[in-house]
Amino acid sequence: MLSRFCDAASSRPRYSLRAASLLALVLLAGCGKKEEAAAPPAPPVTVANPTKKLTTDWDEFTGRFDAVEQVQIRARVTGFVTKVAFTDGATVKTGDLLYEIDPRQYQAAAETAQGALDDAKAKVVLAQRELERATTLIKTQAISENIVDQRSQALAAAEAATLQAEGSLKQAKLNVEYTKVVAPIDGRVSRHLVTVGNLVQGSESGATLLTSIVSLNPIYVYFDTDEATYVRNSKLWFEGKRPSSRDTPNPVQITLVGETKPSREGKMDFLDNRLDAGTGTLRSRAVVDNHDLSILPGQFARIRVIASAAYDALLIPDAAVANDQSRKIVMVVKPDDTVEARPVTLGPLDDGLRVIKEGLKPDDRVIVDGLQRARVGAKVAPKMAAAPAPAAGAKPPAAGAKQ
Repeated sequence: MLSRFCDAASSRPRYSLRAASLLALVLLAGCGKKEEAAAPPAPPVTVANPTKKLTTDWDEFTGRFDAVEQVQIRARVTGFVTKVAFTDGATVKTGDLLYEIDPRQYQAAAETAQGALDDAKAKVVLAQRELERATTLIKTQAISENIVDQRSQALAAAEAATLQAEGSLKQAKLNVEYTKVVAPIDGRVSRHLVTVGNLVQGSESGATLLTSIVSLNPIYVYFDTDEATYVRNSKLWFEGKRPSSRDTPNPVQITLVGETKPSREGKMDFLDNRLDAGTGTLRSRAVVDNHDLSILPGQFARIRVIASAAYDALLIPDAAVANDQSRKIVMVVKPDDTVEARPVTLGPLDDGLRVIKEGLKPDDRVIVDGLQRARVGAKVAPKMAAAPAPAAGAKPPAAGAKQ
């Protein structure tokens, strides 16, 4: 364009040289201007208001399951095993036959005891008759009083012998009954430790172990509570903010190995009467329903125990919380769409959402997606997202017990 102007100026002498020079300088200045770069758009982020929910704090511990009832099955009489009547690892009911021990010697002993009892009863009848005759004859002075006394003593001795014979018969019948080893409880039986043909001992000091049974439903879970938690819970009880697990079945939630969230519920059942001096912990126990028999004694689990009364809390997705050295922060979009790093005090997780105890207000716009694009003090393009609907939490029991 400048060259065209210059050509036109040279062909038109009516323009003065001075005016042409000035115009050329203006055009040259305009041609030398660089176009300014356009500012980049604000990065998009997704924001949401904190979710308000009535929630409860929980303490977490590691525990181990144990059977409510467990029995070692031992022989109660001596003899040779003639039958193993259960399948290893099967579930059994009370009264199910487990072992049979050869009963013949005990049946013979029971028959001998029955004969001794019959003999003793016959002697009682004879002694009663002789005493009756003596009592009649003493009235006519036909016999002496000494004979009457002797016959009274003979009757008493016969009656005592009858009691002994009855005891011997009961013991003999018990021994016959003990030759059939039955399950004393419902549960799952272990493997058989003695096979057919082996001699087992029934003595009290060295009775042979045959197998064992553990009950499975319900099942206990034991865990140790640290001293700081115990003291805190005691303080909450004194303030009327939390019921005691000592006499209130506080709810617990169970997470099994390999699970990411609680899958079972239970209730507190027991607190020990003293802290362990070596570990500074209090042994605690909860009882858990195990109707499907999938949990076995000895398994590990994570246990969540109620740690507060219900309170209104603000919750955000746990992914929205960031680390800033030793503190926790969340990115909040201010009214002018600039980003602010807000320090917060965290509470427990509640169904995937993180409780924020301090640092947020209900109307704050928290960045829940696009944190990597947000810079403190820089503008963003916020887009509101619906706050996640939290699942209904466990309802805490009413306060009113001691810890």
